[in-house]
Amino acid sequence: MPPTVRDAAQADLPGIRDIYNDAVLNTTAIWNEQPVDLDNRQAWFTARQAQGYPILVAVDADNAVLGYASFGDWRPFEGFRHSVEHSVYIRADQRGQGLGPLLMNTLIERARACNKHVMVAAIESGNTGSVRLHERLGFTVTGQMPQVGVKFGRWLDLTFMQLILNPGAQPPANPSE
Repeated sequence: MPPTVRDAAQADLPGIRDIYNDAVLNTTAIWNEQPVDLDNRQAWFTARQAQGYPILVAVDADNAVLGYASFGDWRPFEGFRHSVEHSVYIRADQRGQGLGPLLMNTLIERARACNKHVMVAAIESGNTGSVRLHERLGFTVTGQMPQVGVKFGRWLDLTFMQLILNPGAQPPANPSE
């Protein structure tokens, strides 16, 4: 049975935490250096729900979390309210199996349904798999920031990519929209 994508539930938080911590400890996809506990992921989950933002999980037939994706505010100022930054993480043993596009396509549709206009990706420049995934989904490189981060004893470069979700859309006339 192929993996399915659904909204995350409380019961998925241990699986999400484990995927997150693996990325913290073994990759440059997350620039944090310390693993998090379940309370941390619970606070993140609660905050996303309060904002009305999705957390999606890809699960197998046994309901094991294979990957997850979410988005949140890109910047905390009113003028950026139509832009979101997303994240997508896949369990180490499931990478390269098509889960990234599966989660991302659903996440993009959710962003459109929330009337978001731009989805931003901030990717460690050496993560060519993630850059290629985003390019295939229509994201374009909009900026490069050399040596803005550090992890594993080396400087990290950041690539910004974005997808305009509703090309040609006019900005709202009313500031509250």
